[in-house]
Amino acid sequence: MQNSAHLLRLYDEQLRTEAETPSAVSITRLGPLRLATFPGGRGFITYPHLRDVEEIDRLVPEALEHYRADPAIGRVEWKTRGHDNAPGLHEALIRNGFTPDEPESIMLGEIAALAVDVPLPAGVTLRQVTGEQDVRAMSAMSDKAFGESPSREMADALLHRLELGTGMQLWVAEADDRIVGAGRLEPVEGSDFAGLWGGAVLEPWRKRGIYRALTAARARAALALGKTLVHSDSTEYSRPILERSGLIKVSTTTPYMWRR
Repeated sequence: MQNSAHLLRLYDEQLRTEAETPSAVSITRLGPLRLATFPGGRGFITYPHLRDVEEIDRLVPEALEHYRADPAIGRVEWKTRGHDNAPGLHEALIRNGFTPDEPESIMLGEIAALAVDVPLPAGVTLRQVTGEQDVRAMSAMSDKAFGESPSREMADALLHRLELGTGMQLWVAEADDRIVGAGRLEPVEGSDFAGLWGGAVLEPWRKRGIYRALTAARARAALALGKTLVHSDSTEYSRPILERSGLIKVSTTTPYMWRR
């Protein structure tokens, strides 16, 4: 049995560092906070710890003012974790115009548990993509799967990441030359971890093993890179699938969003 406390400690030690924002355009330090700026006018705030109410009351408006001063920033995400002892953080974020999104489960475990053979439906194939046309088609499919309006922003960000050579891999499932599922692999430099992100399958193709097959393909790729542990922020759709594969829910994460 994997020890959830041990996994959570590794998560805090290895992932809540500069490794969390490898493709940021810039990073500014504000006390324990890392204020990252990404292409497309996106801000992202993360940190290893927050100490007390007075510190939080001071840092939240100061961090927001950092982004307000840049007219190119259209939205900011403050990433919270359920296991943090951050008294008054929710109230401070609400006072400063942040709105909480749905919480997700922080899932951790051994990558080898995911690297299994999964039969695919007839006519469905998996492959890694790198070309612009494929990346844009993958991004558009993901928007549709998540019920969001089509946006060039995510595709532009993914193409930027590929140009930076951060090790990110993009995997898709195809049927009749059409992308029906997708997911990202994010190896975390200097750690034992690789991240599984953006898993999406079009509604007519769900519950047929495609999500699990994409997960297994990315797990095998991570093992080939020497990674031994996996982390993923999972919705209630993907959490049960990862739990059946041996991953453990160790905490939750809730993004608080500010929009200009």
